[in-house]
Order: sequence, then C-alpha cells, then structure tokens
Amino acid sequence: MQNSVLLAGVGRCDITPAPGTPQGGWGAQTHERGVGADMPMIVTALALQQDDTRVLIIDADAIGFDTDWTTKIVTAVEQLTGVPANAIRFSCSHTHAGPNTFRLKNIGDGLDMAISYLEGLPLRIAGAAWQALQQMVPVRVAAGKGQAFINRNRRVVAPDGGTVVGVNEDVPADHSLGVIRFDCEDGAAFASVVHYACHPTTCGWQNVRFSPDYPGPMRQTVEREIGGVCVFLQGAAGDLGPRRGFTGDLSIYHQLGHELGLAAAAVAGALATQPQTARFESVMPSGANIAQYSYESLPQVQPKLAFRSLAMQLPIRRQEAAEKIAADLDTLWAQVQELRIAGKTEEMRRLQARATQMGWRLGNANLYSEKTHTPWQLQVICIGEIALVSMPGEPFSSIGTRIREQAPSSFTFVSGYSNGGFGYIPDREAYVTGGYEVAATPFSEDAADVVVATTLKVMNELLDEVRHV
Repeated sequence: MQNSVLLAGVGRCDITPAPGTPQGGWGAQTHERGVGADMPMIVTALALQQDDTRVLIIDADAIGFDTDWTTKIVTAVEQLTGVPANAIRFSCSHTHAGPNTFRLKNIGDGLDMAISYLEGLPLRIAGAAWQALQQMVPVRVAAGKGQAFINRNRRVVAPDGGTVVGVNEDVPADHSLGVIRFDCEDGAAFASVVHYACHPTTCGWQNVRFSPDYPGPMRQTVEREIGGVCVFLQGAAGDLGPRRGFTGDLSIYHQLGHELGLAAAAVAGALATQPQTARFESVMPSGANIAQYSYESLPQVQPKLAFRSLAMQLPIRRQEAAEKIAADLDTLWAQVQELRIAGKTEEMRRLQARATQMGWRLGNANLYSEKTHTPWQLQVICIGEIALVSMPGEPFSSIGTRIREQAPSSFTFVSGYSNGGFGYIPDREAYVTGGYEVAATPFSEDAADVVVATTLKVMNELLDEVRHV
C-alpha cells in the first residue's frame, strides 16, 4: 500500500534582542547587557503533514529555556496552530552568545528588558510555526551522512589532575554530520535539516554582541549553496565543543560556520530526492564509441510520517539541602554586585563564578530533592527510515553514538536541547574523572543506559509501524 503524499512548510521569525538586553551564557563575563547583534538571531519552523498526522520541528537561536518558559512557548504554538503539544519539537541551538533566558536571578541590571524579551517570544515563535502551516507543499525527501571537523572533545585533564572544559585533541570526537533534503515536486530545493553536535561556545565571555554562533553562518552557507530554508538541529553535544572557542574574536564563529555549511551543502548537493535509472539507447560513433542513454524517474515511494512522545524515568542522585545553598547564594550575589559597582573586576569575576556554580546546585536541589527519578521527555519523529530523536538536557556524544549504531533506522539523528529543561547526561565513564558536567548533573551514572535502552525500544516499535503500513 502506497503512503499518502508528504507535505512540508517552513516559517521563520527574527528573535534578535534589543540592544541593552542582558546577555548571559558565561559565569566569567563581566558585562551584563549586550550592546547589539553581530548577526540576526532567528527561529525556524518546519511543518510536516501526512493525512491526519502533523508535526512541527522548531529551532531557536537560544541557549535554552526552563520548563516553565518552554511550556509557555509550546502552549502558544499549540493554541495558534492546533498541533498538539506532543507533536511539537521545540529545540534550541544552545548558543552562549544570546540573551539571558535561563539565569534571571543572576541579573543585576536590565531584568526588565530580559523579562520583556522572554514575554515576547511565545507568540513570535508560534507565528513562525503558523506560517509554516500556511504554505504546505508536496515534497520529496532524502537523507545523507557526512563528516565535519569543527568540533572536538572538550573534557581536558588539567596539570593539577582536575577535569576542565577546553579542547582535547587526544580523545576522539563524533564528527558525524546528518542532512535531510526536501525538494518540491519540480525538483527545486525547498528545505534542509542539518544535524551536528558541537557546543556553540565559539563566542566567549569577552563578547558583548548577540550572535547565533556558528549555526548562523552555517545556515546562510547552506541556503546560498543549495537553496530553500535551512533548519539546524543541535546533536548530543554534552562533551563536544568547537576546535577553537571561548574567544572574543567574532570572525572565528563565522569561519567555523562557513566550514560546516560547506560540508553540509556537499552532502545535500549529492542527494537525489527523485532517483532515476539509465536505459541504454544507442552508440554514437566517435574517436571512442560512446553509449547513449535515456533517463527515467523511478516510481516515488512516499515515506510514512509517524512520531512518539513519552516520559522516560531518569535516575536522580542525592541532592544537597536547598535552604543552606539559598542563604549562601543570596549573600554571594550581594557581594558580586558590590564588587561590580566598585569596579573590582577580577574579584567580581571569581565570586561570580562561584555564585554561578552555586546557582545550578540550588536549581538541582529545588527540582530534585527527595526524588529518586524524574520524568524526562523522549520524542522520536520518523520520516520513513529517517529518525529524529530528541530530549531535554545535554546528552554526551557517546549516547548519540550508541543509539545511532544500534538503531533500526537507516538514518538516526540524536539531539538534546529540546522541549525544555537543563541537565547534563554524562556517560558512565565520565563519573570516574568528574569535572563540570558531572558536578552539574542531577542524574546518576545509570541515566545514560536508561536513555539508550528506552530510545531503542521506542524506535523499534515506531519503525515497525512505519514499515508495516
């Protein structure tokens, strides 16, 4: 039985913050307000529909949002579009050069602008999703794999034996690059999805300009070279960062994004959404006799669109007492503001780093105290043999690799940073060496195994449905 025609639509909205909006991706930064944008920050929506099944895939240039703000955004999308929340994937690129959307308690100057920016986002994001649904067209689809080398493992053992965030050339990184190409029925490029795992931390704490980091120039490059609209989906990047990052030199992210875009465009350009077959016709006499062929399009097989969304139960490790952390944190932030006013930059930076670390410890304590497990959304969207896996938080790259290597689908793209919430999901080996990601995570060392096992179970069930129409 032939599947029905697959429809797709795209929408886009500018979400660049106003100059003066608090910027916030770094505990080490000494400024609070961003002075303007180096390039626009956007939200892009891809709508897919087949018969009564509709899904929305939305990507925003943002570091991320807590559960409350994600709920507001997804609810706004649901109300405007009519697409149910469990069929909406709201993902963030995780750029660290954007506005402060997740550590509002850290803001000493400009909180009103941060709140105003956040309050304007749900309907703007919903508008992009609505726009995508208004311009649906029949599409053909193909997926491909490649590699790009702008990322590196970021967990480094320092001379004192501690594990820090940096660039580790000695540990292999997952360089896999995934591309999905959508073409109109006449063969014109309509949209592409680029999946890659790398922290957008090229722009460091020195940078005072809002930026999408490398995903921005990557999208521009793909759209220029291939055509259509490009959607970026961040991968399992918990332990991966750029090969050169943490810099105030904004030319670096443009260079890395352009490089990634060219690699993605090469994969997309080689994909055939309408396969053809060659038929021998005759021989043309020449210096060497040359075979002549006619080319015919093969029958188009429409992929089946399907999705699943459920709550995994991830194991939580024991948390600290929230009351003690909260009291110490209030005192620490007061000292930070005093040092800021006094112009004592280096002293302020050291205290602010401690306060930032204490802040995520308090967040974990408030959310997970007395709990042994917490629900964690898993979403799988299948377009035939193409599987898009997403979850909140920051899974390590080995989790994505394990799922990809055991998955029943031909193309499997695993992402974090989706549908709200923060929290690293390290692999079991990381707990031995420790470091920032392990110190910050609320999860126990068993969490990665739960994610892999649950995802593979869901994928097997969903692919069985996709293949048996």
